[in-house]
Amino acid sequence: MLYYRKNINLHILKKKIQKMNIIYQKTKEIIKKNDFLFVFIMNIRAYGIYFLNKICNYKLEKITFYKHLGYPLNLINPQSFNEKTVWKKIYDRNPLLPITADKYQVRSYIKEVLGEERANKLLIPLFYVTDQPETIPFGKLPSTFIVKPNHASGRYILIKNGHYDKDEIIRTCHRWLNTPYGLEKMEWAYQPIKRKIVIEELLLEDGKIPKDFKFDMFHGKCKRIRVVSNRINSRLSSIFDEKWNFLSHKKPTRPQGPKIEKPKNYEVMLELAERLSKPFDYVRVDFYNIKGNIYFGEFTHYPGSGRDRYEPHQSFDFKLGKYWKIKKY
Repeated sequence: MLYYRKNINLHILKKKIQKMNIIYQKTKEIIKKNDFLFVFIMNIRAYGIYFLNKICNYKLEKITFYKHLGYPLNLINPQSFNEKTVWKKIYDRNPLLPITADKYQVRSYIKEVLGEERANKLLIPLFYVTDQPETIPFGKLPSTFIVKPNHASGRYILIKNGHYDKDEIIRTCHRWLNTPYGLEKMEWAYQPIKRKIVIEELLLEDGKIPKDFKFDMFHGKCKRIRVVSNRINSRLSSIFDEKWNFLSHKKPTRPQGPKIEKPKNYEVMLELAERLSKPFDYVRVDFYNIKGNIYFGEFTHYPGSGRDRYEPHQSFDFKLGKYWKIKKY
């Protein structure tokens, strides 16, 4: 009789969970379709987590860190690369961080460092920038371009062959402009940025998104390069040291990519990365290299938000950390 009752209770519980999941999915759909609700909930969530962290001595950040990496976060004396990334998020207020994290203002920084002529060759052609999406001159844009907010990373709309929904792009841009990025992860550099929409040329190589060369720069010196290919689908990741020796470690979420021949203009990319990264204790500098032409991608100050795991050994996390002597501002 007891076994029978337990089975009934379990069956009722499963039914309740199924109903809750249905309600949850329907609520998500309603929120997705309602711009006001979407923006409201995204802001409540971001600011709620942010203030909880501030009040509770970054307890949520510490829990998330341990959950991802399996060791406690040490903010007093950070040793690993991930610990120092989190320290940078919370404490580093270098005034250059928001400028170089801003996908529009960073153009001015690159021109200041490299000079107008060299910077113009490095920068991806800019078609339009605005804080009013309704003003986007769709009729004057080419058939292929990319739309993205200047205050975020990983948010973009790729347009190929002139196929797009103008109203949907405007709607998405408004959502971007009205929601913070990285706030719930304590990523300070994005918060002071005056939000805008940036429209640039979409770089393609043989009709595909080109490889992304990511230089990890410590005090102006490169210690690791990650080459990401097939970015839209599997995001293969091939990792090398500064002498282009292939490294076998990888992230669990990214399939390991193949060994790639060192680009003929690798030294040029390295020199550019060194010059652009000079004011920072750590920054990642990303480039595209298309048929010998180098284009600047972005600066990344908080890779993985300080939550990256490495295989086969997490010890690489601490090895990278040794290259980084954190600065206090």
